[in-house]
Amino acid sequence: MWLFKSSVGRKVVMSVTGLFLILFLTFHALMNAVAVYSLDAYEAVCEFLGANWYALLGTAVLAAGFVIHIIYAFILTLQNRSARGNDRYAVTARPKSVEWASQNMLVLGIIVLCFLVLHLFQFWAKMQLPEIMGEYPTTGEQALEAVFSQPWVCIVYLIGFCAIWFHITHGFWSAFQSIGVNNDKWINRWKCIGWWWATIVMLLFAVEVIALTGKFAWGWECVGAC
Repeated sequence: MWLFKSSVGRKVVMSVTGLFLILFLTFHALMNAVAVYSLDAYEAVCEFLGANWYALLGTAVLAAGFVIHIIYAFILTLQNRSARGNDRYAVTARPKSVEWASQNMLVLGIIVLCFLVLHLFQFWAKMQLPEIMGEYPTTGEQALEAVFSQPWVCIVYLIGFCAIWFHITHGFWSAFQSIGVNNDKWINRWKCIGWWWATIVMLLFAVEVIALTGKFAWGWECVGAC
């Protein structure tokens, strides 16, 4: 099947999974905003998701999207390096038309992956996984307090958000280019839309992390008590 065997097909698969993950990040940022507004409301959202069949199905689909995206990223990177041969060792200046992010997508992806593993360990492994195992899970507020009562976490998360921002700003328009939904006029529009989308979502994440760190580490009483 050309989607899995050809270079173009692999780029399409990677693009579609990437756009799907961008939509999830948008939803996740909006869901986290609930915690800043009201911890009780956030707890209700966590209980609604929990280990219900629709939440488990969504988790499975999301995990599959991440795994496929990561695998294809490595395959395409190795494929591109093999095609370049010894040329990749040549020291050349980066053309102005080539974005910094486009030349460092694999490195950015590895940083994002490490950040994802940390985030899953801090939340999914303490909340949904125990419920799946038939054990008593950590509540949403307990998980937030355990994580964001440590100021260093805020710094790590902000670094992770920066890596995701670079990854998305390039990946967004590149995805539309790979699936053929672009032309000379629309490519610049996709770049603009991707830049604003990634910036707004990552800023929302950053504000949420700073606000929650302020509440649990520094005692900002206004956060989560509105």
